[in-house]
Amino acid sequence: MRQQLLLLPEYLTAHVQLTLLALLFSTGLSIPLGITATRVRWLEQLVLGLASTVQTIPSLALLAIMVPLLAAVNLQSIGFLPAIVGLTLYGILPILRNTVTGISGVDPALKEAAKGVGMTARQQLIRVELPLAMPVIVAGIRTSTVWIVGIATLSTPVGATSLGNYIFSGLQTRNYPAIMIGCVAAAGLAWFLDGLIRSIEVGLRTRRRGPVFASLTMVAVLGTYSMVTLATPLMTAGSRPITIGSKTFTEQYILSAMLAEWIQSETERSTTLTQSLGSTVAFDALAAGDIDVYVDYSGTLWANELGRSGTMTNRHELLDDVRQFLQREHGITLVATLGFENAYVLAVRGNDAAQLGLREIGDLRLHAPSLAIGGDYEFFARPEWPAIRTAYNLEFKTQRTMDATLMYQAVVQGDVDVISGFSTDGRIASYGLVVLEDDLGAIPPYDAVVLASARVTREAPEVLAALTKLDNRISVEQMRAMNFAVDEASKNPGEVASGFLRQLEDE
Repeated sequence: MRQQLLLLPEYLTAHVQLTLLALLFSTGLSIPLGITATRVRWLEQLVLGLASTVQTIPSLALLAIMVPLLAAVNLQSIGFLPAIVGLTLYGILPILRNTVTGISGVDPALKEAAKGVGMTARQQLIRVELPLAMPVIVAGIRTSTVWIVGIATLSTPVGATSLGNYIFSGLQTRNYPAIMIGCVAAAGLAWFLDGLIRSIEVGLRTRRRGPVFASLTMVAVLGTYSMVTLATPLMTAGSRPITIGSKTFTEQYILSAMLAEWIQSETERSTTLTQSLGSTVAFDALAAGDIDVYVDYSGTLWANELGRSGTMTNRHELLDDVRQFLQREHGITLVATLGFENAYVLAVRGNDAAQLGLREIGDLRLHAPSLAIGGDYEFFARPEWPAIRTAYNLEFKTQRTMDATLMYQAVVQGDVDVISGFSTDGRIASYGLVVLEDDLGAIPPYDAVVLASARVTREAPEVLAALTKLDNRISVEQMRAMNFAVDEASKNPGEVASGFLRQLEDE
């Protein structure tokens, strides 16, 4: 708990930065657009329709879409920028709608009176319509604020630091104190900001300047703090640190921490971690140069980036294909093969394996119609799944997608009967699960490989030299033990990584 609380100032500050800046942009876009829509009637339905359409896009998907879109125009593809763009779009609808509603709801008699005393259209807007509509507009800002605070927790998979770092890493490593801190902090921030804006809204309705002034002062203080803390690293930055990326599961947290510590000790270069990235987000960020190093898997690259399907059981040929493709198409260097394979596997409960005689995936063929299979977020959308189904002619009764951590609990509790596990996961043995042999080779090899961006190859050859020393240094048994230490013994991934590096030094 203490270690997690030490991270709170960094995560909370980043979350406030995202929230206030996105809210500022949403407000700055929505109010002028809403005013224009009340003057140009055909525009009202168009802009409200577009804003409503944005709300139908799942928030995590919208944030993820920003990554390739920004990369296509040579802008920062992960981190703060895609998060701000996505959050700004999500914050528009409540403010826009309330602006239109508030101005349209002003008593027509008051508008006529304003015209009668000789006010211009501009004066009428500023002196009559906006003051009367402002409580309604502020209510929309209040709604938008709460939305943005909640959705900002989903910025983590696109590389933006937020309170979501607690939640995503906590879910994957079963660190429930981290999840609790992230949820409570996000709820507390939403409650606090909502209270501030409510005070402004009430003050405007009752025409009491004191609460409005006090609340606006507090918002200004928070905004100033956010801008200063956001700008300070930019003004004081020296050489860019080596950015280590990681995906959203335990092994990746351990390996990213390991690479960061190894690079620092071997080269004295500073490093920074960008964790909990989506699989395609991580690769796109490496190709764009927004991260410098991360660990991927040969089978993932072969299927996702090379677009290959079918069977490929020769590990060396697959690695050569991947290495040549990455260098030729993206300038990415495959620096080292860590020495272990983390492949997708199908696993079942031990008693089911004994009762049904399940040893190979092919043995599932007769039983699959009465069984439920569970997979992680990616598995059923990856080429391996149709390859397995085709090779073994499998049709399961139920197919469920879930968080990888919950997937293991689900099979133990009997909610599903088969899961798409990972070969280096220590929970397979600890939960008494049996891995079924892929006797037809439908699943490609999954060697863990260290990838480096073109920037590192060009500007930091000493980092490449340091990383090559990790070639073949981690066995599957060692990786499984490290994963188990985090998942089941609740150890910190960074501590586990440091312990392993100390072992390497002693060898």
